[in-house]
Amino acid sequence: MGPSRSANTISAADRPEETAFRHSPFGMGTIDAGLRFVSANPALLRMFAVAGVEDLPPLDRIAFDDVALALPAASPTGDIEKPREMRIRRLDGSAFWCLLSILDVGRADAPAFLLQIIDIDERKRRELDLADRESRWNHALESAGQGVWDHDFARGELFYSRQWKAIRGMAPDEAVDGTLETWIQNVHPDDRARVLVEIERQESAEAVFNVFSYRERHRDGHWVWIESRGAVVEYGPDGRPSRIAGTDTDITGRRKAEERMAQLSRRLELALDISRIGVFESNLHDKTVAWDERIRQIYGKTTGAIGRTDWEDSIHPADRDHASAVVAKAIESGAEYSQAFRIVRGEDEIRHIRSRGVTFVDADGVPRLVGANWDVTEDVLLQQELQRAKDLAEARSAALEEAQARLQHNALHDHLTQLPNRRYLDVALEERAIRAAATGTRLSILHIDLDRFKEINDTLGHSAGDGMLTHAARVLRAHMGPQDFVARIGGDEFVFLVCGPEKRNLGDLAERIVTAMRQPVTFEGHVCRFGASIGIASAAGPLIDGRQLLINADLALYRAKNKGRSRHEFFTSEFQAQIIVSKKTADEIMASLEQRRFLPYYQPQFCARTLEVAGVETLARWDHPERGILAPAAFLPIAEDINAVGAIDRQILERALFDLAAWDMQGVVVPKLSVNVSSRRLQDPDLCASLRALPLQAGRLSFELLESIFLDDCDPKILESLAEIRKLGIDIEVDDFGTGHASIVSLMKLLPRRLKIDRQLVKPIVRSQAQRRLVGTIIEIGRSLDITVTAEGVETAAHVRLLQEMGCDLLQGYALARPMPALEIVDFIRSERWREVQEAAADLPERLTRSW
Repeated sequence: MGPSRSANTISAADRPEETAFRHSPFGMGTIDAGLRFVSANPALLRMFAVAGVEDLPPLDRIAFDDVALALPAASPTGDIEKPREMRIRRLDGSAFWCLLSILDVGRADAPAFLLQIIDIDERKRRELDLADRESRWNHALESAGQGVWDHDFARGELFYSRQWKAIRGMAPDEAVDGTLETWIQNVHPDDRARVLVEIERQESAEAVFNVFSYRERHRDGHWVWIESRGAVVEYGPDGRPSRIAGTDTDITGRRKAEERMAQLSRRLELALDISRIGVFESNLHDKTVAWDERIRQIYGKTTGAIGRTDWEDSIHPADRDHASAVVAKAIESGAEYSQAFRIVRGEDEIRHIRSRGVTFVDADGVPRLVGANWDVTEDVLLQQELQRAKDLAEARSAALEEAQARLQHNALHDHLTQLPNRRYLDVALEERAIRAAATGTRLSILHIDLDRFKEINDTLGHSAGDGMLTHAARVLRAHMGPQDFVARIGGDEFVFLVCGPEKRNLGDLAERIVTAMRQPVTFEGHVCRFGASIGIASAAGPLIDGRQLLINADLALYRAKNKGRSRHEFFTSEFQAQIIVSKKTADEIMASLEQRRFLPYYQPQFCARTLEVAGVETLARWDHPERGILAPAAFLPIAEDINAVGAIDRQILERALFDLAAWDMQGVVVPKLSVNVSSRRLQDPDLCASLRALPLQAGRLSFELLESIFLDDCDPKILESLAEIRKLGIDIEVDDFGTGHASIVSLMKLLPRRLKIDRQLVKPIVRSQAQRRLVGTIIEIGRSLDITVTAEGVETAAHVRLLQEMGCDLLQGYALARPMPALEIVDFIRSERWREVQEAAADLPERLTRSW
């Protein structure tokens, strides 16, 4: 069947609008209220590849993407509905993009709608393709870690990509103040002048393409190295750039790697300088040779170019053939070599050389030989001298006895300071202990350890360290009495035996040694300062145990170092008794850990507004087999010394989680369980792994950390642990806030869920207006940072009333509840005995709180 007249026949009686309808290049047609086509112009029929209007399906069946089509409401002004882009389905299933407009042209008794369809398929596909390419390009840049920026000065538009913001720690949708005055404040002060010069070169068209690097402050406060690449995209009428675009790349990792490589190179250079080893490299392909400065000095060729024959020409004629053959064989076999030979330097000066080398193929496939030479002339001459001495000793018994004495001296003396060594000390200590016991005199030991010696040794090298040890030996010799004995027993430790019948003030002697050690020492132009800590032990009587006396002096030295160094401490009977008690307590702690005798006590915490139970703080207790329940003060210092705090923390946490689950089963819900965790426990690399193995309930467990942990220079390991702990659903609380050194910056950086005001600050608020203002300020700080504030040390109803009116969030203290074992928690919560305090607080006179 051909097309109907209404579709494509033109009559002489047609009106102009009907002519426009039929000849329009756009698809046009009319539909009824049921979305069925009543008429269609030829352009519309061609779009759908049909012969007549009766072949067109209803309009709601040709929307390709299941778009719901609705007829427009009648418009009093006859306005056409805003065209919408959509895809239309043809009868063969293919689809094309179009602009669809629908106009209500009917009457109330005969609804009709005129529609117009404009084919935009080609343009739309180009747009989608362009958007897809742009998306792939942006993804590629972001995957490469490059942030895009575009400064269109002509239009006043500044664009910064998501990755550009991410490099600086900004949110993707965060607005950027791109003014130079604001942005330059984030640039490292040492880089600002150079960055401003580079920007001026680019904006003045001096540099069409520019690359420079600088440091910029990250949102969290650290510095990020950024490499900026920019190019002029457009120029204005005045010839100056009107649009500049480019990329920023975070090169912090690369710069750190470069810095580490430079540091390693400096260390290698320092090691080579100290050892006086020269390095060479030879290109086996073109026979060129490169010598470093040290090897030039060894061979006496400090000026001029090094030729391929300079090495062989320098070798002693008697050693030349053999030395060349060793190197040639190594090159042929690809193995490393080691040899010794002589060289002739300058005016017939003979030097003995040791050489090692190995071949390799570089990245360009060029075979090379690299090696090291060092001058061993002194060693060789020494060996020769020793050999001659040995020969002479064999011929002369006197010389042999002298050599034996020298060997014995070396065996019993430190080679550097020439002081007696540890072996000699053991013998001398036993002899002097026996002599002191026999003569009724006192034997005293000063155990001396140098302070800051390691820093000098590490920064200025071992030669400087040796100089300091030699100086220390001279100081000690200068303070020796006629029968005293001084030995170096290893590293930077010395032992001073005070012997003889005369009485001596050991404290005065130690102080004089400490003072002398503090005096500055000059080494190769460097002024070095170090000190000494001294432990003193003394004994008299018929039986003197020299070894125990040395142990006692070592314990006293340990105490001197712990009290600040550059001082002396005596070993006393009280100290000995303390050590015995501490040892017994340490053994009992370890046994109790095995027997699981560390258990949690709980002190409830209450909502300040309603006095409902808001949680409990877990407090460690030791169920001592003889002394009963002990608080942390009785065992924590010793537990820290024996590194048992982490194990105690772990045991307390496991028991607390078990108790929490038991309360839940009894129908008593404790919303929050707070557990104290030590700094050492946070540094445990296995902490998070052990926590994952526990039955944690997200949001119900929090770790209380002492304020001293939250310093601005907090250990990065602790920060990493805190981040992992938060991922496990464990909240962070700051304990004893107000007694340490945590700053507002610390709180903003770490954002703990809660902070607890120390009882020392809370207790005086009942009688001190100044103290109330201080506590109120801390509460306001917590509220401004969205941190829940807990007040501990709430001991009276007046405390409750005041803290409620101050806006404190949580209360904890003896006025409401004392610490109690797990078995008492359920009855306590069900009894609500603390409500009596609430009633008492409400009855307090208003004058108590009026000043707040």
